Parts: sequence; structure tokens; C-alpha cells
Amino acid sequence: MKAAPFDYIRAESTDHAVELLARHGSDCKPIAGGQSLVPMMAMRLARPAVLVDINRLAELKQVAIGAESVHMGAATRQRDVEDDKALHTFLPLVRDALRWVGHIQTRNRGTVGGSLVHADPSAELPLAAAVLGATMHLRSEADGVRAVPAQVFFLGPMFTAVGETECLVGIDWPVWSGGGVGTAFEETAMRHGDFAMASAACQLQLGPDGICSRAAIGMGGVDGTPLAFPAQAERLVGQRIDVALARDVAHACTEHTEPGSDLFADATYRRHLAAVLMTRVLLRAAAGPAATH
Repeated sequence: MKAAPFDYIRAESTDHAVELLARHGSDCKPIAGGQSLVPMMAMRLARPAVLVDINRLAELKQVAIGAESVHMGAATRQRDVEDDKALHTFLPLVRDALRWVGHIQTRNRGTVGGSLVHADPSAELPLAAAVLGATMHLRSEADGVRAVPAQVFFLGPMFTAVGETECLVGIDWPVWSGGGVGTAFEETAMRHGDFAMASAACQLQLGPDGICSRAAIGMGGVDGTPLAFPAQAERLVGQRIDVALARDVAHACTEHTEPGSDLFADATYRRHLAAVLMTRVLLRAAAGPAATH
């Protein structure tokens, strides 16, 4: 299929972009990489009357590493983050997640912000954002910039807290200081690069004795939004994570999921798969930073 007719406007600044969004409202969509929006338009699942191109806005591509967080412009290319060795030290889970996103060709164009706003429940970057507790910064002409935590940013399948006249301009990713951070991300799909039937992500901080002092875990593809499990993560703190504990925590997480069924997998299989994947990522992350690279 082909997209419905639309007007194209290239924004000259972020001010210009949000002014256009305010003027055209729900008929207007920003576009950067287009790896999510363009296929939706081709299938006519999205029919914006106006596209606002934000590709040339340098301020939306800046990355700033701070002591407690990394601020990433919404139009930062996924491949640029994947290739940035400095970012790997501060955001190892984001690095792990990006390896599963589509293919190199799509990551060359796709943006971090685009994946988050698209909010596919099986997508990798939304799961990383939910697990780490990232904060999204939304800007509008009327209200300026507001910060929205991941816990309330993802509202449903392909549905977020972004208002009709708002544009995602940046993301703050929390940084875990102190060393000893192990991470792991794993998913299962029909083919590499396809949508995940289920996925699991984990970030642990470990002492020299292998005891967990901090934990964050989550699952994707098993509910309408990516899920983080802070209560189950807290069970890992103060423990040396072994197979029995990992399996117990993984199965406890699946009790809070509501996966759907389709031609690829039914709900029962997705729930089982998510538990297996969570067990694997817990054990790999618990092996320490060297084992997760």
C-alpha cells in the first residue's frame, strides 16, 4: 500500500517544530528516522496530514554524560549510540538492547526517541527505558518542557503520554555508579530483527563477593506495555543469585503479565518463554560485568 497524501515541512528549529505541532494538532506528526512511522503510514494505520521533519535539529541529537544520568536527544540515531564506546560504560543495558533492534540498516536511520514514542510492547528500547526508569522530556509551544517518568509514559500498545501538540525532545537515562554492574538482554523472535514474542532485561550491581546490592528487571512482549518489576527485583538484593532464585523470581514476574495470543505464539507459551528468558538474563548478569560484554 501507499501512504495517504500529506504535506511535508522541514523544521528549522525546535521552536519551529513545536509551533507547527500546535498549529496542526492531531493532523501533524514529527518524523526523524521514520523506521516506525513510515511503515504505519504505508499500511494507512497512521494518516497524518502534515509531517514535520526534525532531522536537521542538532539540539535533538546531542548526548551529554553526567554523574547521575545520560541525557540523549530524541533524534539520536540508534547506531550512533550502539557505536559509542563511552556510552557502553554508562548505559550497558541500552547497549545490550540495541543489539536486538531490527538490523544495522534500520538502526542507521532509526532514532532512540522514535522507538520510545512508537511504544511497541515488544520493542527493545521501551523495555530498557522501563527497567532503568528513564525520564522522557516532552515539549509543547504552550507549556514548555515537562518530564514524564517511564512508569507513566507507556500507556498501552503504541500509546504514550505524548500529547497531540507535544514532541519528545530528550531522554534522561539513569547511570548506576560504583562499578560491578552486570547486564543482560534477551528475546525470542521468529527471525533476528522480527518483533519479539517475549523479551527480558536485567541490570544488577554486585559486590566483590557476588552479592547483589541493586537490581532492576523487566519483560517485554507479554503485556500492553513494557513491564518493570521493582518488587521482584528487591528480592534479589542481599542475595547471591543462583538458578533456584532466578527461576523463582522469573516465574513470580510472569504472574503479573497478560500476554496476548496470535499466529506466532499463544499466551501460555509467551508467559513460559518470558520466564525462561528472565532466568537466563538474571544468571548472565549475576556472572558479573565481564560475562555481559
